Amino acid sequence: MTRREILLSRTAARQLERLPRAQAERIRKALRLLSEDPFRPRPGADIKQLWGDEEPALYCLRIGDYRALYFVVGDQVRATEVLHRPHAYRGVD
Repeated sequence: MTRREILLSRTAARQLERLPRAQAERIRKALRLLSEDPFRPRPGADIKQLWGDEEPALYCLRIGDYRALYFVVGDQVRATEVLHRPHAYRGVD
């Protein structure tokens, strides 16, 4: 099984830096789980496809009250944002 590389955008990295240390570490741990399978929901990885019939589709990883938005390109999982729940779904149909 191929393990994927997890990449954070500058925005996502900045958003993680602003969170309390314990919460940021919980999110990082959840993001590392995506290296195994970024598509299939399972215990510890509550994943939902938000939109995108063509590639790359946008996915959401739920981590408590936070959401990590990401897409998959080849062997890379690219996290674009880490947002508090009320802010994560604005503008997403």
